Amino acid sequence: MATMSNDELIEILSWLPAKAIHKLKSSSKLFSELPKTSYFVAKQAENSLKKDRSSCFFIQRDDILTHNDGLELHPLPGEELSSGVPENMLRFIASSRLKILSSSNGLLLCVHRSELFIINPATCYFLYIPLPNHLQQRGNLHSLSMTLECDSDDYRLILFDNEEWSSHFDCHVYSHKQGAWSLRKNRFFAGSRNLKFNMPVICNGTIHFISDCSRYLTKNSTHFRPYIMSYEISNGDEDENVETKLLRVPKEARRGSHDFSCRMSIFKWGEVAGYQTICLVRLRKRVFTVWILTNYESNSWRRILKVRVKGMGLMEQNPEIRGFTVLNSDLVFTTKKKVYSYGLCSEKYMVLSKICDHGCDSRFVHFIPYSDTLRPCGIGAKSLRPYF
Repeated sequence: MATMSNDELIEILSWLPAKAIHKLKSSSKLFSELPKTSYFVAKQAENSLKKDRSSCFFIQRDDILTHNDGLELHPLPGEELSSGVPENMLRFIASSRLKILSSSNGLLLCVHRSELFIINPATCYFLYIPLPNHLQQRGNLHSLSMTLECDSDDYRLILFDNEEWSSHFDCHVYSHKQGAWSLRKNRFFAGSRNLKFNMPVICNGTIHFISDCSRYLTKNSTHFRPYIMSYEISNGDEDENVETKLLRVPKEARRGSHDFSCRMSIFKWGEVAGYQTICLVRLRKRVFTVWILTNYESNSWRRILKVRVKGMGLMEQNPEIRGFTVLNSDLVFTTKKKVYSYGLCSEKYMVLSKICDHGCDSRFVHFIPYSDTLRPCGIGAKSLRPYF
């Protein structure tokens, strides 16, 4: 049998999650040195971007500021042995009451009171991020709309801020490569409704936010029904054509959307006809409905699921849904004490699986998709291990 070269072995290992790579360190000198090798670290992070699949998820309670037990990390089915972060790292994040705002390519964007950090929980490193000048005197950043986006050689922080009571928001972008914040020329228009700024979805170089559903506008208002606003962030600031675009949710989703039980959210879906797209999940009167955006230009949606919670096969009596998301083409949701997945396509369609128990005893919990990588936080990053 032919012997595998070191280059071939390194290529194979670079597709593994960070936890699996760390497990191999004691096997040989080569394996022990790989996590310290710049080329391998960059290759592993790049391959994780190519896979574009979550291996784990954080669940975080809404009132994280007043509870130090409001954060948990769970691997998705099949990833239990290969993906995760050190337990002492997870305890540190929870006990410090860090709020996770966003996750991308193994990095977490976290806020603690008036300070902003990038953290890689798999390597236990962090980097302090300076705030834009106009925010440096603000005492609490937890209400800000901010998200993290990684590509192969840089990462960006995208901040939407509004100092006045207005539907127009400034968009500030921090590039780690440039080490500075910049203000984009074109402002973001939110419409007349409140947007779910804590649940952004970046897809095809565009950031999307869905509005709330509450009945507080008159019927003759342009924005009486819920909607999605999108804003292109891939083009440079010199592009004067960047503007906010409104996407209408499906007509069926608009019906009954003002009901007090109605909750709607958008998530990244995957490819449709060769393009990345988003999906919409509505929970109303204990019925889940899911649509995929099939054509961006014509605003066309296709419904792929409609099911009553009691018809999903849960063994719990009258389960209360505390939170939901879409991960790797599965609907993932929490009840009071359990996390389930429900297939949305292929052979797993409408198949219910219990993922785990959880202890986030909160009325609402928030999901943060995560994949463990070796990606560096950046120049000047420090180890968190002395704080454990």
